[in-house]
Amino acid sequence: MVSEDPEGEGSEREPRDGNGGETTPDVRWTSWAIPMVVIANVVVFISVMYVNDCPRQSNRCLAKFLGRFSFESFKTNPLLGPSSSTLEKMGALAWGKIVHKRQAWRLLTCMWLHAGVIHLLANMFCVAFIGVRLEQQFGFVRVGTIYLVSGFCGSILSCLFVQNAISVGASSALFGLLGAMLSELFINWTTYDNKGVALIMLLVIVGVNLALGTLPPVDNFAHIGGFLGGFLLGFLLLIHPQFEWEENRVSLMPGSIVKPKYNACQLVLCIVAAIVFVAGFVSGLVILFKGDNLNRYCNWCHKLSYSVKSQWT
Repeated sequence: MVSEDPEGEGSEREPRDGNGGETTPDVRWTSWAIPMVVIANVVVFISVMYVNDCPRQSNRCLAKFLGRFSFESFKTNPLLGPSSSTLEKMGALAWGKIVHKRQAWRLLTCMWLHAGVIHLLANMFCVAFIGVRLEQQFGFVRVGTIYLVSGFCGSILSCLFVQNAISVGASSALFGLLGAMLSELFINWTTYDNKGVALIMLLVIVGVNLALGTLPPVDNFAHIGGFLGGFLLGFLLLIHPQFEWEENRVSLMPGSIVKPKYNACQLVLCIVAAIVFVAGFVSGLVILFKGDNLNRYCNWCHKLSYSVKSQWT
């Protein structure tokens, strides 16, 4: 993943009181949910490697000194990890098992699995880099919700297009955080200085990562689904009150006109995002469990993602 801080240090302006001085700074939350997510992913990966037990299945394992935690050969898995069969056993995204065997839990478990050490480190570095800052600003409930729900959305879209491969990885949730950062910039547009620069940098980061998703064997549909889910949820969960409302709350004088907490544009964006999210989420689940394949209705969509027997996100 390619990741930077597109908003930069000091890009968000502090509200000021009636005398031109700064008010009490916004509360900064202590980030603990994202670090716990990182720890949980590492623990799950270790557990998967324990179950994989490469020496019992093959004599071509890598790092044999690790015993049953040793990796599959480069030919089997170039990312230093378990076999595809172990990942499928442990909960990888598999369309056939979800639709025909009703194992819907795979839509969530797949985002906690990783194809190898390289895959795990790349995803967790990006999740920590982006997620900790968001959690400090908006709290663990909102950011945790975006992480989990956008990951679920990525799994749904992946299953609607990729039905001949298994998929694992936290990138769908990671792209959800990126999408939420973009919508947060839009809905809180007036609170940022250098907003044009922040927007361009964020769009470049998202664009580069989506372009990398077309390389083999990455499941880019999970990326796109996670991004869209996070983008819509960001409008709903990461909205800031107007500065005028903040100022009135701090220094409300007798006879002062009370400004609305949110402006009309913010409210419209919230309503539209809520409608689109609910409609997309529900219709996606319905189409998925009907067993339909959206590639039938989109002849070029397969070019957005590389398809092989096993993929990572």
